[in-house]
Amino acid sequence: MSQDPWLQNYEATCRLAQEIAENIHERNRQQRTGGNPAKINMTLRASLQKLKQNISQLKEGLLRASSSRRITQAEADRRQNLIDDLQTREKQLNTNFKGEVTGAETKRSSLMTGGTGGAAANPWLINETEETSGLTFGEIKQQQQRIVEAQDAGLDALASVISRQKIMGQEIGNELDEQNEIIDDLAHLVDKTDDRIRNETRRVKLIETKSASCGMLVVIVLLLVAIIVVAVWPV
Repeated sequence: MSQDPWLQNYEATCRLAQEIAENIHERNRQQRTGGNPAKINMTLRASLQKLKQNISQLKEGLLRASSSRRITQAEADRRQNLIDDLQTREKQLNTNFKGEVTGAETKRSSLMTGGTGGAAANPWLINETEETSGLTFGEIKQQQQRIVEAQDAGLDALASVISRQKIMGQEIGNELDEQNEIIDDLAHLVDKTDDRIRNETRRVKLIETKSASCGMLVVIVLLLVAIIVVAVWPV
């Protein structure tokens, strides 16, 4: 399986940056020894321009790959970090090429090259941190790769936690929907029960009214019977 063209371009750009750094060291050596660095300066200008173009192409390639979703978001972030690192190195190389280097940095560069023009253990030599001190370019690249892999693992773990929280949220939402349906059913049942109670109350009142009327009628009938009995009873 062939390697990703973007990664191939990235590795080629890294090699170009390394060559520029080594040429700058050689240019500085010639200046210290009284040589004529004019030719190497012309080469450096062309190489720095090519480096800038390559970084722009990497940016465009990353943008296209990310927009078309040919790579994951984690991979896009990793590649963006690689581009940011290249841009930082490009600025450092341009600064060094223009001679804007402090005396301490120049002294350290001379010590690391041994004053013989040989390849340096670390070609970047500018703003070097303790973590990368004494490492070769390949070792620095491996160290950065391990850091990126650790970051990717952390992002994967975070994505897993967010996914579980999303599932829990969906389950809680489903439970709430079921509870709301139960509450709606209870409310409907209560309304029906209230209607029945009101109907039964009206019936009871009607029966009470009818019962009172019947009682009075019985009393009246009994009184009439009594009056008739008294009237016809012989004295």
